[in-house]
Amino acid sequence: MLFAIIMAGGSGTRFWPKSRRNRPKQLLALHGDATMLQQTVARIAGLVPPDRVLIITGADQAEATRAQLPDLPPGNVIAEPCPRDTAPCVGLAAQIVARRDPEGTMIVMPADHVIRPVDAFLTTVKAAVAVIDADPSALVTFGVKPTRPETGYGYIERGALLETRDGVAVNRVIQFREKPDRDTAERFLASGNFAWNAGIFLWRARTILGEINRHRPQLGAGLDRIGAGLGTPAEADVLAEEFPKLDRTPIDKAVMEKAENVKVLEVRYDWNDVGDWRALKALIEPDGAGNTIQGDVIARDTSNSIILSNDGGLIATLGLDDVVIVQAGKATLVARRDQLDKLKALVEGLAESGHEEYL
Repeated sequence: MLFAIIMAGGSGTRFWPKSRRNRPKQLLALHGDATMLQQTVARIAGLVPPDRVLIITGADQAEATRAQLPDLPPGNVIAEPCPRDTAPCVGLAAQIVARRDPEGTMIVMPADHVIRPVDAFLTTVKAAVAVIDADPSALVTFGVKPTRPETGYGYIERGALLETRDGVAVNRVIQFREKPDRDTAERFLASGNFAWNAGIFLWRARTILGEINRHRPQLGAGLDRIGAGLGTPAEADVLAEEFPKLDRTPIDKAVMEKAENVKVLEVRYDWNDVGDWRALKALIEPDGAGNTIQGDVIARDTSNSIILSNDGGLIATLGLDDVVIVQAGKATLVARRDQLDKLKALVEGLAESGHEEYL
């Protein structure tokens, strides 16, 4: 059976002040009426029923997550006792899937991506499932064809074409590459052999657990102890005791960069990881001056800006260019667009400046 694992953690820094610790971006409706988490669950609904959708989130966000997904069994929202990056998250989910179905296949997805159209996404997932059915020892990752020399994404170097399924190319992975500098990104783009790492994976639960044990045995041992406690009266206590001890590491470094049988499918859909406020310009139709606007806003002699009023108050601008203004929850962000990479540091410093109530 196919299970959907949706990683829905986060600290709520990139979309501050609208996002907060207990309301990270996947719980926000940044475009349209549904939140990003709701859109992610709806996207996979054509292949995976609600009882096989698992949401892995933080303890601070579990209650809000369940409230947004009333059709999911409450027990399918799993709260991590503390943040431990994606390898422990994936491992925990794999233990749960393997217990429910020893031959279970799992697609792992972030909760905060925008993917269009849905039909093309589902075609890619079906192709990935067929790859795993034919080779259960494989690990499949999804790669996005680059459209620019992006320095903010990791890359996957493609090797030989192995097969094509329903028009989706399946290639051997040569290596994963970290976020490159500009010159390196331009070389990647020019070569035609690299894809952006979309952070979406598909594999058998038992396979990924075996790879974790092979490449990170200490992490695997901790996950095995958690797995042994699942379904017992001690489940909550075992998770609370063992999970904080797990290595804090991403699944890419823990397994994907070391595993031998890794395949990449080049996706046939549009993908946006919605990294920060600048991403809205690709999701919301701009006005004639290139402004992205939500809420009650008057923008005079203002261009190429992102302006959002989320609490009903008026924002009026005059003579501005290339800025971001977001008002939400009694806090207002005003920044140049090219300074948004520093927003995380600003938000993390709020507690030190006596403004912890805005986190």
